[in-house]
Amino acid sequence: MNPVSYLRARDVDGALAAIGKPLESSTAQGDARFIAGGTNLTDLMKVHVMRPARLVDISRLELARIEPLEDGGLRLGALARNADTAYHPLVRTGYPLLSSAILAGASPQIRNMASNGGNLLQRTRCLYFYDLATPCNKRQPGSGCSAIGGLTRQHAILGASEHCIATHPSDLCVALAALDASVHVTSTRGIRAIAFTDFHRLPGERPDLDNTLAQDELITHIELPEARRFAAHSTYIKLRDRLSYAFALVSVAVALDVDEDGRIREARIALGGVAHKPWRQPDAEAALAGAMPGVDAFARAADALLAGATSQGANDFKIPLARRAIVRALRVAHAGTASNLGHDQGRDAPDSGATP
Repeated sequence: MNPVSYLRARDVDGALAAIGKPLESSTAQGDARFIAGGTNLTDLMKVHVMRPARLVDISRLELARIEPLEDGGLRLGALARNADTAYHPLVRTGYPLLSSAILAGASPQIRNMASNGGNLLQRTRCLYFYDLATPCNKRQPGSGCSAIGGLTRQHAILGASEHCIATHPSDLCVALAALDASVHVTSTRGIRAIAFTDFHRLPGERPDLDNTLAQDELITHIELPEARRFAAHSTYIKLRDRLSYAFALVSVAVALDVDEDGRIREARIALGGVAHKPWRQPDAEAALAGAMPGVDAFARAADALLAGATSQGANDFKIPLARRAIVRALRVAHAGTASNLGHDQGRDAPDSGATP
């Protein structure tokens, strides 16, 4: 491990002051980082992919509440644990898509530690990103992308660039994208809300920048708009190499608003495992508005969602796999929400301090 200083923040103002405090040594390498559950950051530190000079522990801040909003939406505290979020009654009943996505990710032990805010900031699981012996533009800008022309089975088919073809690993984020969430952050400069579709970046020429968050900004909470009309027709499908503790080859989050005759009034679709960020395509969703359900309508939506998809050889299978997964997810969601709550092997033990 590299030398690192550690500070525990007592409140938000203290956390912001600590993250902006000059480093003690002019020769210190790295920067300052917030740490909460640490389920991704500490792993990256152990293999020297990330080398912060200071850690600011925010785990004791009062940012773990899950509570309803006056407009019918829901506020998820950035420090609420993934397990507590998945099993919270307001999430289970109002946003079953979110519960299902969380329970499809990681393991019970990790979900009991990982925070919602930290999940948004987790970094790619690209093998080359973790291997210091190989060039990686995400790890060291300008060094090259070893994945291109290399082992690409897990890599992107949408939104990639000549500088990076890595994918974003989160399941939670795919559901949040489909639910039109917003990320609320604060810094010494003030507060702002970021639409979830704008929070993560495509690689472009700067794949080292995963999102639009400034280093000194702290995620305080995530807001979900009222989604009662989507609760009865949603699903999360995750295709992976093994049943548990595996990242998605392709995942699909679908939320539908269906009228009494079965016609689709509105559709939201987000893909995971296929791009540098959760992937949404408004044209594909708009094509389903007013449509009667059926394989043809669902296939057209899948084609629109995958327009421009490009594979790298070893991940050629992802394009037809994604197409079939989209059609299947739309069919399942239209038939009615199917939850995996209560069927999760090694079920999480929700924290007794979870907000009721």
